[in-house]
Amino acid sequence: MDLGISGRVAVVTGGDSGMGYTSAEYLLREGVSIVLSDVKETELQEAAERLSALGAVKACQADLSSNEGALKLRDFADRAFEAKPTILVNAAGVTGATGGFLDIDDDGWLSTLQADLMAAVRVARAFIPGMREAGWGRIVFFTSEDAVQPYVEELPYCAAKAGLMNLTKGLSKAYGPDGVLVNSVAPAFVATPMTDAMMEKRAGELGVSFDEAVESFLEEKRPGIVARRRGRVEEVAAAVAFLCSEQASFITGENLRVDGGAVLTMAA
Repeated sequence: MDLGISGRVAVVTGGDSGMGYTSAEYLLREGVSIVLSDVKETELQEAAERLSALGAVKACQADLSSNEGALKLRDFADRAFEAKPTILVNAAGVTGATGGFLDIDDDGWLSTLQADLMAAVRVARAFIPGMREAGWGRIVFFTSEDAVQPYVEELPYCAAKAGLMNLTKGLSKAYGPDGVLVNSVAPAFVATPMTDAMMEKRAGELGVSFDEAVESFLEEKRPGIVARRRGRVEEVAAAVAFLCSEQASFITGENLRVDGGAVLTMAA
């Protein structure tokens, strides 16, 4: 399927590994030029070098915990290629503060909200004006199953992702008339460096192998995942590329689950 986006420029945050990296890879295969961004300079440059085998990639280290970081990324992206960016994939995020609700202080809440909600606000605010000027834009945020199915040990993350779902819908209403389509993808328990670390920690705590930790986590914590496995980054990236495409030109304000059935209800 021709996605109809060859020649466009995309900004991908959280792009040095995992779902952001693979989303950039899928867009490159469609002829999109990529501005890849993340916080850690060394890992970012290494990721950009690997991806450059597939197409045009430029890297910009940016800390999106401040508006200055978002503006730095916008200014870099506007100059990176002949065309300005009209696609934004915001995959940056962290698990953030975890534990019992009464044990998480304000700093834990605020740092999680900064990384998982406010960073998305900042990059959207930075890039939407250029998309409106072009009369065409695609924004894809990364939410999570946690947005509609909260887990008590991850409430700051859950609240941030629920807010991001609401932001997706609101921006779709505000800027759809300008040709800017805003959607989100909601992965669940995908094999990434972040979930690898979670499972390594679990394996150590339980005194079991990595694979046994994954199996027990699925059984105890994610009974809705009928596929009975972790998702693959490629499965998420394919959904992202589709939402960025001309083929998705009548889809906006949606939260596309890529979760193996994790969410147990019909909630959005």
